[in-house]
Amino acid sequence: MTEPDQPVGSGEATAVGVGPHPLPWPDDDRLDPDLLANGDTRNVIDRYRYWQRDAIVADLDDRRHGFHVAIENWQHDFNIGTVVRNANAFLAHSVHIIGKRRWNRRGAMVTDRYQHIEHHPDVSSFATWAGEAGVPLVGIDIITGSTSLEEAQLPERCVLVFGQEGPGLSQDMVDACGAVYEISQYGSTRSINVGVASGIAMHTWCVQHTTSGR
Repeated sequence: MTEPDQPVGSGEATAVGVGPHPLPWPDDDRLDPDLLANGDTRNVIDRYRYWQRDAIVADLDDRRHGFHVAIENWQHDFNIGTVVRNANAFLAHSVHIIGKRRWNRRGAMVTDRYQHIEHHPDVSSFATWAGEAGVPLVGIDIITGSTSLEEAQLPERCVLVFGQEGPGLSQDMVDACGAVYEISQYGSTRSINVGVASGIAMHTWCVQHTTSGR
């Protein structure tokens, strides 16, 4: 039986999606009979209305971008859900969580069901994976020696790496990264939330390497 995704918002005023599909139903193996019969209020774009979850993942896999996303999770960071949601929105290849395996999925708004997520116990094992996969590590943080993301040319295949909210990238991760870029800011605060930063960095990659949103 279909597991419903969480809709955007709640209540009649913010209901999203579509109702039951009128008969006769389309002859398409990708479609879910339960959704066709009962309606589809999942948080998915119109292209995927009534599709089975596995069919959506397979379609995304055919189009995924060349960048991965990684975030350190030493203190059970509540921003990981937002990072995962952003990774889904910008069609990242995979999300890599370094450190603690458990993370709060609430902020992901169920997008983790459509996103490949891998776990690495420490920076060393993650760096080994990246080396074997041939994808350079690109850190995003404000540290001594970091340069402007706006002036950077991001590799087509890479991992955008983010640190723990608060302390930022660990020194071990900084040492593993081939480059570290910072996002320009114009107000009084020293830094921005890692969830926000991840969205900006992923969008920057998309602007440089894609021609359209869908």
